[in-house]
Order: sequence, then C-alpha cells, then structure tokens
Amino acid sequence: MTYEEAVNYIEGIGKFAADTSLTHTDRLLDKLGHPENGKKIIHVAGTNGKGSVCAYLRAMLAEGGYRVGFFTSPHLVRINERFQIGTEEVDDDTFLWAFEKVKEAIDEFLQEGGSHPTYFETLFLMAVLIFQKADTDYIILEVGLGGRLDATNVIRHPMACVITSISLDHTEYLGDTTEKIAGEKAGIIKKGVPVIFDGHDRAAAAVIRRRAEELDSPCYELTQDCCRPVRTTTEGIAFDFTWRDEKSGGKAETFRLQIPQIAEYQMMNASLAFLTMLILQKDHGIPAGRLAEGISKMVWPCRMETVLPGVVVDGAHNPDGIAQFVKTASQFHRNYEITVLFAAVSDKDHADMIREIVEGIHPERVITTRIEGSRCISEKILAEEFARAGQQEVYSEPDVGRAFDLACSRKGDGMLFCVGSLYLAGQIKSHLAKK
Repeated sequence: MTYEEAVNYIEGIGKFAADTSLTHTDRLLDKLGHPENGKKIIHVAGTNGKGSVCAYLRAMLAEGGYRVGFFTSPHLVRINERFQIGTEEVDDDTFLWAFEKVKEAIDEFLQEGGSHPTYFETLFLMAVLIFQKADTDYIILEVGLGGRLDATNVIRHPMACVITSISLDHTEYLGDTTEKIAGEKAGIIKKGVPVIFDGHDRAAAAVIRRRAEELDSPCYELTQDCCRPVRTTTEGIAFDFTWRDEKSGGKAETFRLQIPQIAEYQMMNASLAFLTMLILQKDHGIPAGRLAEGISKMVWPCRMETVLPGVVVDGAHNPDGIAQFVKTASQFHRNYEITVLFAAVSDKDHADMIREIVEGIHPERVITTRIEGSRCISEKILAEEFARAGQQEVYSEPDVGRAFDLACSRKGDGMLFCVGSLYLAGQIKSHLAKK
C-alpha cells in the first residue's frame, strides 16, 4: 500500500461508527499491545485554546531537552500534522507504517465481529504506535471532541488533566449549556490525577470542581486576575502570572512571561500550561526560568499567527473564538486600518459571527471567499450578510489564494485579519507555501 492509498482509506472512514465506546477503543489497543502503557501523558480538553495549551506544554518540555509526542486535530494542510515529534510532523513512511499496523488490527477485529473504528479513533491508534516507536519522553494528547467519550479518554493514568475555556460549541453532541459541556470535558479527570482548569465561567467551573472532588483529584483553578499584561506589541505580549497554592498555604509567586501571540486570551492558555509544568516539576525537573524561556518560543500555526508583516491568520470559528478575535482586532484598530478576510462552513452560525465582527470592529473593508468542501458557503452569500450587517466596503472572490492576495493589496499600511474557519487558515497556509 502507498501513502496516498492509506490517506484515501482514512478519509473514507465515517466520522461516527456503530460503537464509539471507550471499551471499543480499548479492545483495539489490546490487539496493538497497548503501546500507550507506561508513557508519561498530559491530557488536554476544552472548547477553545486546547491546541495552544498543548503547544505551550510542548515548547516548555522541549526547552528542558525532552522528546515530546503531540497528537492534535484538525490538520490544516496535511493529515501528518496530527502526529508531531517536537514541532515536526511525522514523515510519510512513518505514517504508512503506523497505518498498516492499525489496519492489521482492524481487519482482525472485524473478522471477530467487531465494528470499524471511526476516523478519529483510527488516527488515535496510529498516534500511540508512532509515539512508542519514536521513544518519546512525554506525550501530549489533545481531545478531539468533548472528553468523556473521546477516544483519547481511554488513557487510564495521565500525569495531569488540563481543561481550557468552555463555551457553546458542538451543542448537537455535547449539550446546549456550558454546564452540560463542562460535564463532558470533566469526563477526562482521573482519580487522584491533578486537574488544572480555566475557571472564568463560574457555572462550568463548579461542574469541574465537583467532579474533581468526587475523584479525589487535586484541583487547580485559574481565573483572569492571575494574569496582568505588562506590554503588548504586534510581536506579542509580556505579562505577569501570579499564583498562590492555597492547598499548601504558600505565599503568592509572580512570574514574568513573554508570549509570541498578540491575543490577550493566550495569557490564560500560557498560564494553564505554565502552572501544569510547575505542578509536575518534581517529575521533569525544569527550573521556572527555563519554563518561561520555553513559553516564549511556542509555535502554533493559525491561532493569531502573524504570517506576513501586518497579516494575521486566526482559526476562530465559534462564538467565543470570534468574541476573542474581535477583542484583539479592536485593540489594534486604534492605530491601524483593519481589513478582514472571511470564510465559514455551513454548520456554524456565520450570520452571528459576521454581525459581531461588523459591530465590534467596524473594519474598513471585508473580503469574503469560500473554502473547499461540501460544507462551504458561497462567498456571495457571505458578502450579502456583511452588507446587511452594515459593512460598507465588501468584496467577494471565490478562490482563497486570489482573495488573500486581494486582501493583502487592499490593506495598505493597516492590518489584515483572516478569520472564520480553521479550514480557511489551512488553505491560506497552503497558498503561502506555494508562493
């Protein structure tokens, strides 16, 4: 089998299978010899920011000289991006080797009367094999959807569980309130394992605390007042992170952190990762100064990423993500004209997103485009929605590459923000790579 054939097979797997239980995943891991056993794993769930928290964790562990495996989703350009050793995606040969091993297990399982694993489940099985072969010191697992029933939750003994900000998203699967969604995310908490979480939503925080207490898990809650911005530029943010461990009665400590992102919400993501590493310090032994140095080197594509001077790509695609994007762009609007390049998928509430962008930022101009795939929305429909929301200057261009080039030419000395979908972000990155 070739690499291309393997990718085509995976892309043809249904999103959901007849049996998506953790027992199902565990039985498949049995056939692979449980390559995840004995590994040092940090498990991360949440609505927004979980990928960024994972990337901060990776950067700090790498700064300490550790070899880190990182399983993430979705991919932006190539499926290999989901499996990373350090900051490098796995090569095609390793991808194919893992797929063939998993395919053998699947075929045997099907012969025994089992059901085929889902798309995500298949990729997770490949990930644990890849990280075992790479002899990683640590593995960072990003939850795919929810937490309680996610394939990654088959891990029995993580070192720490991290839960990022919680808001309404995927409500058709996870519930229509933040409390219900928090219950799904809190499903990753394991007995006695420390849980570090973003407590800014009080209702969600109460659910997480209650679950941690039920499992006798040490609980560390961060709120917005732990972060104090010191300096913000187009290159990033310097801020003070203050923490006092009330459980040990220790005095408050303040750490100066520098992040290479311009969005204020990244201060919380960096703080969650930093606190996780402080809690695990007896295991990894990396001094706080080195951890801070690692934070400053974090790389995470398409999450408020500056890809060209004055050009920022952000994968914000749900209400909370758009609200944070609007907050960031508004700050820069004080000094720069703002151009927005926008695309969305059909199962997101794009009308609300558009209204929030227009009313919250009042950009000088907007260019709409369409992303590839069956869930795309016409750029003309999006342009009409922007006009109805009150946007004066609107252009539409169906091709993402040409739309990006048009937006760059129209932004002048101002700033361009590309937003609305991670798929748009991925296509822009692909366009830039070709250029």
